[in-house]
Amino acid sequence: MNNELVIDITPSEMSMALIEEKRLVELHKEKSNKQFSVGDIYLAKVKKIMGGLNAAFVDVGYSRDAFLHYLDLGAQYKSQQHFLLQALDKTLPAPNLSKFKLTDDLDKKGKISDVVNGGQVILVQIAKEPISTKGPRLSSEISIAGRNLVLIPFSNKVSVSQKIRSREEKKRLKSLILSIRPKNFGVIIRTVAKDRRAAVLDEELTSLVKKWESVFSKIRQAKPPELLMGELNRPVALLRDIMNSSFNKIHINDPKVFTQIESYVSQIAPEKTNILKLYSGDKPIFEHFGIIRQLKASFGKTITVKNGAYIIIEHTEALHVIDVNSGNRMRKSNDQEANALEVNISSGIEIARQLRLRDMGGIIVIDFIDMRAAESRKKLYAVMKEEMAKDRTKHSILPLSKIGLMQITRQRVRPVTNIITAEGCPSCKGTGEVTASVLFIDEIENHLDYLIEKKCRNMTLLVHPYIAGFITSGLKSKRLEWFLKHKQWIKIKPEVSYGFLQYNFINKEGKRIKL
Repeated sequence: MNNELVIDITPSEMSMALIEEKRLVELHKEKSNKQFSVGDIYLAKVKKIMGGLNAAFVDVGYSRDAFLHYLDLGAQYKSQQHFLLQALDKTLPAPNLSKFKLTDDLDKKGKISDVVNGGQVILVQIAKEPISTKGPRLSSEISIAGRNLVLIPFSNKVSVSQKIRSREEKKRLKSLILSIRPKNFGVIIRTVAKDRRAAVLDEELTSLVKKWESVFSKIRQAKPPELLMGELNRPVALLRDIMNSSFNKIHINDPKVFTQIESYVSQIAPEKTNILKLYSGDKPIFEHFGIIRQLKASFGKTITVKNGAYIIIEHTEALHVIDVNSGNRMRKSNDQEANALEVNISSGIEIARQLRLRDMGGIIVIDFIDMRAAESRKKLYAVMKEEMAKDRTKHSILPLSKIGLMQITRQRVRPVTNIITAEGCPSCKGTGEVTASVLFIDEIENHLDYLIEKKCRNMTLLVHPYIAGFITSGLKSKRLEWFLKHKQWIKIKPEVSYGFLQYNFINKEGKRIKL
């Protein structure tokens, strides 16, 4: 498989596009000032106990209190809390987890009011980002993820990923980790650890233990709510989870992020550093790689599949409904069952991609075209399982019902990605009327005169490609007129995303000049 990752860094947002076989399959967008990420560890304070919910609301610095359920405290919550209180007590020496005596596991059928009190200081980890009107979802069972291993303090269990099929390899990895892990540290061995050398795993385990120790090295100076350890930045975290031998290109348009990723890749896969490419082209990086076009075609309510078939996607708070339609598709045969199966399979492949692309979580109900034959329903179910196997997010798929409905549940850890593809008219601004086109160039010239009077230099004019052609074409072009008049050469840059009568001036730093 041919995988590429394209990373677009702007002052306000970071966007990452994962491309498989030239098709956009995942999109990750994050505001630069975003406060919470899954995996962040906080020293927090309990605000109130909700006995009816068997949960607590916790202050982690968000506008709405975070939610912590009793079952998310973790089996070794009592041990963790004793360890935390000892670490916070400045009169006692800093505790060492390897020498700490663990207490009994928490009763699974207990009540949160028996173990947690209002005003109590606790250690928590973000399990779900804030979604809609809800605050973050928390867990008190801390885990620290690495490339090959996941470290779980206050545990002595070692488990191996079920995706590693070889019994001999499972046994080798488990024996190895059992021999090198410190006491009171559990470990989950990830799929990518298969065939890894002992030295590599030992080095990573040592690094993860140091990360855990760094949390407590500064805890006595911390005042809740306070972030103790942040998850890796999104590009590095994404690479940690998805990078494999099929990756052949990673394009980045920001030198700082490029250096961060280069440093990380040199640690986990030194032979792969040559696939990193720093993009410095004139076009925006997403436009250069055709991602903008794919985004416009892949988002919105109606998605075209092929041969006239299409799907309709509707979103609610926790439920997503997808309707499959054959449309005006040209039938290859008169066999209705065969046609329905063909449309359903092609739609199912697209739906699996859409779930990853939009990061749709919760319950997804798909209304496929009715098929009478049980064999056809089995084929479609097999295709969906095969396509969804590419999805890293936890999910489950139920077979089709007799009326053609399929139910998928998919873990939701962040809000669904939504990109509005319908564009507001930049020319009329919703009025339905535009300035006379004959006056449009006069308007640009007036603004140009004003900016030059303000001593603006090295300007670039962004306009629709047709307007750019009009300004630059001919021996006596408009741009030449402006040069002779102002003794300053104005760069003209065509923007395919602009409306016909839309334009902007930008300075040499690439920032828009306010008119």
